[in-house]
Amino acid sequence: MLYFVKRTKVFFIILIMAVSCQNQNQNMEVVSAPTAKKMAVQLEKHGDIRIDEYYWLNERENKEVLAYLEEENKYYDTLTYHTKSFQKELFEEMKGRIKEDDTSLPYKLNDYWYITRYETGKEYPIYSRKNKILEAPEEILFNCNELAKRHEYYNLRGVSVSPDNKLAAFGTDTIGRRQYHIQIKNLETNEIYDDKVDNTTGSAVWANDNKTLFYTKKDPVTLRSDKIYKHVLGTSSEEDELIFHEQDDTFNTFVYKSKSRKYIIIGSYSTLTSEFQLLNADNPNGDFKLFSKRERGLEYSIYHYGNNFYILTNKDNATNFKLMKVGEANTSSENWEEFIEHRKDVLLEDIEIFKDYYVLTERDNGLNKLKISRWDGSNSYYIPFDNETYVAYSYVNPDFDTKTYRFVYNSMTAPYAIIDFDMESKEQEIKKEQEVLGDKFNKENYRSERLWASARDGKKVPISLIYHKDTKLDGNSPLLQYGYGSYGSTSDPYFSTARLSLLDRGFIYAIAHVRGGEYLGRNWYEDGKLLKKTNTFTDFIDCSKFLIANKYTSKEHLYAYGGSAGGLLMGAIVNMEPELYNGVIAAVPFVDVITTMLDDSIPLTTGEYDEWGDPNKKEYYDYMKSYSPYDNVKAQSYPNILVTTGIHDSQVQYWEPAKWVAKLRSYKKDTNTLFLYTNMDAGHGGASGRFKALKETAQEYSFLLDLEGKIIN
Repeated sequence: MLYFVKRTKVFFIILIMAVSCQNQNQNMEVVSAPTAKKMAVQLEKHGDIRIDEYYWLNERENKEVLAYLEEENKYYDTLTYHTKSFQKELFEEMKGRIKEDDTSLPYKLNDYWYITRYETGKEYPIYSRKNKILEAPEEILFNCNELAKRHEYYNLRGVSVSPDNKLAAFGTDTIGRRQYHIQIKNLETNEIYDDKVDNTTGSAVWANDNKTLFYTKKDPVTLRSDKIYKHVLGTSSEEDELIFHEQDDTFNTFVYKSKSRKYIIIGSYSTLTSEFQLLNADNPNGDFKLFSKRERGLEYSIYHYGNNFYILTNKDNATNFKLMKVGEANTSSENWEEFIEHRKDVLLEDIEIFKDYYVLTERDNGLNKLKISRWDGSNSYYIPFDNETYVAYSYVNPDFDTKTYRFVYNSMTAPYAIIDFDMESKEQEIKKEQEVLGDKFNKENYRSERLWASARDGKKVPISLIYHKDTKLDGNSPLLQYGYGSYGSTSDPYFSTARLSLLDRGFIYAIAHVRGGEYLGRNWYEDGKLLKKTNTFTDFIDCSKFLIANKYTSKEHLYAYGGSAGGLLMGAIVNMEPELYNGVIAAVPFVDVITTMLDDSIPLTTGEYDEWGDPNKKEYYDYMKSYSPYDNVKAQSYPNILVTTGIHDSQVQYWEPAKWVAKLRSYKKDTNTLFLYTNMDAGHGGASGRFKALKETAQEYSFLLDLEGKIIN
């Protein structure tokens, strides 16, 4: 009843629960849900007609659209008024676990130690450095707290220091649409030069002459990264030379520098294909040389060492990738030689190169493995880990001539640790461990498990799970199940301080490693994309049923969460199995699949045909229509749902969730909660600032805890 009424007396005194419920009903008035007007638009493709009554919501500058979004926000604020004090309490609780005056582990690059630190009470990082020794005076590169003062949203990225250590290029976004301005700062005088480039990815690369900069621009409409430019210090951006234009609208492009610092490298990539070009960094006015021409379905990435390149690739049907080698002179694929063979059951994810050693990042049966090998072949071994569910990956390793490999380790129950590993002696030292403040946290109070649910087609789907040791596994505990399952992105079982606020209140947290991700290798991804996409949805549902059957939770206490492509997952499961969940959170959800994928003016569309399919082809159109959440809303009961979006979102346009909620309101046959909350100052990533983001987490958690009756005012 709390979701359809509002309080009129803030001084109401609760005597006993029965009296409280009676008096609340008497002292609150009904609040009507917003209703978006219907303006039918007929959409036709392949002889199929779809009627979209909320198509008009894509008019970003339309005052009626903005008024509707504000009305939805007001509706949310009114009906969750009773949770506001709890949200603040929850925010302070989560913030209280974070070390506010924290400092990153310094790393050394080109004679300078680089450090990122935070100050108490401040939202944004301070980037600094020290010359040669850590005892040297601190040089402030960027104090983002000062730079962000005039902005509701602020993001600084892509700091790139020139080889002579005197200049820094950097990108800033003050809207949240991921369109960055690149500027240049003199680190000796602190002057920010007039040089300024708009609509970039934010990253830039210096040539070795300390005056030439290469950067990536975006198409102003689609926001596709499609052009590489060369800028010379002191000149206008209008004079910048176009170096490369990626004409294929299914590809994006980027530019970076090899770890050896010898090459400037331009990369082009689509979902299935990649290509690279090389330029000696000492010769910025030279011509880029093609590394190996693109072949559809051939993916590769390159690593320079000595007189050779090492290529991580799927060449010759190496589904889980292998490592190949080629000399600098003739780099085309016909010259590649196998260095590490393909393995059917082990995914080769990355390589880190040092003078005497190289480190392979592998994924075996879902678990990260770090393999150390000498170039001379005299020794090879794995760094030992003894946890059933953990995350391990390379940290910043800019030094080439070193025997120390730095990596990160954490698990669902243990905070992250940055570890220095001596590749010769095999000794390791924890250099920094995440501090969880307060006297409540003890990692021994939590239990983690890895379970295997049976999917309806017989595949075993892994689930990583954590709960407080006092939580009863009797089927009555609330459980939040998270899923993503797209782009081959793996949802690793990482540690979260914010999540403790749920665990300490009796929630179980589970990650369903559904198909569409690469948790179990490349085939796991291939089996959850294109014309097999529905495996992602049915895997998630089958994991839910498994958790219920095994008494981890029940339908009355099961909740689901997913964002972006994971929001698509949420939209699909509530259409398919609405009675299975008590509540669902869909963050920035991709739910209007067909309409978006048919509109090549929308950011990301053309580059994703190999992920979702091209609906201009009838086979893919029909398949998309079978699962697209917006197109499959029907007259039925739905669970309680919270939907969030950002007005400046460049990844999933705000109108997708807005249209979806409007249509759900029109069709649903229940009296459950349905909220749409739009952040009017942010984009896909939500609020900027490390603490502002926690307010959004508190908003989501309070939605769940309120449904569980765990909010006491």
